[in-house]
Amino acid sequence: MSILVDRVQGLAEQRRARAGERLLAGDGLFHLYLLEGREVVALQGVDFGVDWGEMVALLGPSGSGKSTMLAILGGLERPSAGRVVLDGIDVTRLSEAQLTMLRRRRLGFVWQGAARNLLPHASAWENLDLPMVLAGLPAGRRRRRAEVLLEAVDLGAQRGKPIRALSGGEQQRLAVAVALANNPPLLLADEPTSQLDRANVRRVVELLKEARDDLGTTVVVVTHDAEVAAAMDRTVTIRDGRVSAEGRGAAEYAVVGPTGSLHLPAHALDVLPPGARVVVEVDDGQVVLKPTDGGSGRRGPGNPEGVPRSVELHRSPPEHRAPGEARP
Repeated sequence: MSILVDRVQGLAEQRRARAGERLLAGDGLFHLYLLEGREVVALQGVDFGVDWGEMVALLGPSGSGKSTMLAILGGLERPSAGRVVLDGIDVTRLSEAQLTMLRRRRLGFVWQGAARNLLPHASAWENLDLPMVLAGLPAGRRRRRAEVLLEAVDLGAQRGKPIRALSGGEQQRLAVAVALANNPPLLLADEPTSQLDRANVRRVVELLKEARDDLGTTVVVVTHDAEVAAAMDRTVTIRDGRVSAEGRGAAEYAVVGPTGSLHLPAHALDVLPPGARVVVEVDDGQVVLKPTDGGSGRRGPGNPEGVPRSVELHRSPPEHRAPGEARP
């Protein structure tokens, strides 16, 4: 069922008309925190951008900095350096009161597990009504929007049930509805399907797509789920606090960092194992990395003798941009 309502149709059309324009940008994001008296670097100069109407998945191993970056993009944490700009607003310069208003009106959040998304002793209806009350929406509008959203997530018959009486899948579908209650232009989700079975994973992905298609909502999802990642328009992989790769469709591209750093994909590491010394050659738009005699290739299925080979890095087609890079 569509989650489009007449009242927001014009706004959805305005958002769709801005497709291709930058909605969210993180520029030069660094983040450090203390852990047991030790300084930990969570982000190291990340540039990241999302256009209006995009659906983007943030990928990477646990501890790579994905969730930290999502919290910074949503104004829940302040970066140690760098800035976040949401539709022309420098989020990093806002006061705490201004950040609270921004999150209520312009951002929706879906977290892993119901405890962070919902009030356990309140009903489904009350959970959906609360963010609209905090945003100052009138009662009639709140009631109509709650009806539409509950039907959209297949919970119309459960509206009066307390959260603890709902299944895990029902709770997470309700969490998506709550995140969309104030019709934010941007929805941020951190592992929203990690505790769901495959049928509910697919239903949550459908709801995210409906939000984009019907409301013009831009979606950024942190996930380890290959099915969720495949449903997005683009994937961005974070490793060691840096953007290491970007995927579009079936293609994946390595991303050169601001200091020239580059994470090689696994198949390239069969040729250039960690610690290998290489000669870098640039020729007619191609960068070739050649192992030296002292840093020969690793023996493996594709290189049984460990013979030195080379890795060629080609320029990406013009339509593919590194995250955060401005359009020409």
